[in-house]
Amino acid sequence: MSQYTRFPDPADDTNPFQDPAVAQHSSNTGYATLDLYNPFDSNTTAPPPVAAAATAELLRKQEELERRAAELERRERALDSAGLGGAATRQNNWPPLPSFCPVQPCFYQDIAVEISQNFQRTVTAMYYFWIVSAGALQLNFLACLAHFCIDTAVGVDLGMSILWLLLFTPCSFLCWYRPLYKAFRSDSSFNFFLFFFIFFTQIVVYILMAIGIPNWGFSGWIVALSSVKKNVGAGVIMLLAAMVFTGQAVLGTVMLKRIHSLYRQTGASFQKAQAELASGVLSNDAVRQAAAQAAAGAAQGAAQGAFTGGR
Repeated sequence: MSQYTRFPDPADDTNPFQDPAVAQHSSNTGYATLDLYNPFDSNTTAPPPVAAAATAELLRKQEELERRAAELERRERALDSAGLGGAATRQNNWPPLPSFCPVQPCFYQDIAVEISQNFQRTVTAMYYFWIVSAGALQLNFLACLAHFCIDTAVGVDLGMSILWLLLFTPCSFLCWYRPLYKAFRSDSSFNFFLFFFIFFTQIVVYILMAIGIPNWGFSGWIVALSSVKKNVGAGVIMLLAAMVFTGQAVLGTVMLKRIHSLYRQTGASFQKAQAELASGVLSNDAVRQAAAQAAAGAAQGAAQGAFTGGR
């Protein structure tokens, strides 16, 4: 019987691993086989660079997805705890007033809940910037009051400082901080443009405050340096106000550039702002009623004209 049709005898040398081709292959360490690579052994050969790069990219994407999922879950829990789910309405919490106060909060504001984590630091910084602006107006009033105490001829500055304090404090919150908050909350192009326009005007006002033109109600450098000659104490207070106004102008310019760079990353555009404005106007009940009345009046006038012309 041929050796190819009979079972090998145990005494025969039929070890397949003695084949020269198999022995040569097992001695070649250039292949990434399971015997050569153990992921739990630091001494084994590393996987090929392409496989390592692909694994690292997958791990990075997985971490990014897990981070976003954790952020969404955190915001959902915060919304549930605030009672904002379903048909529940938001309870206004700003300004933070005591319960016995006859005036109730006018806005709902929670940066940790409504603002994405990527923009929370920027919105928080602008909120503190607004607080500093309100404090600077109070300091400006005290400086003008000190100046008035040593020179009663500057009563106009004192009166104007009171006007700026009562006017700029709420207007700055409503006109540039709230648009910024709503822009980052809902990715609103219209609110971004509104913020840029008004906040740029605010920076110009800060520059005028820092200059300190007489009879304008601003304790800037011109008025402060002139008051130092009259009284050192009042002059120091006015110089402090001038330094605060200068710092606000510089910091406001820096924040404006930073927010503009973030705005470009959000995908907002002038076309989206126009679309938001148009949709907001059309969704307004008063505007729709006025348009309907105007259309009805035009149709009635056209019908009357046709009837008169037919006669």
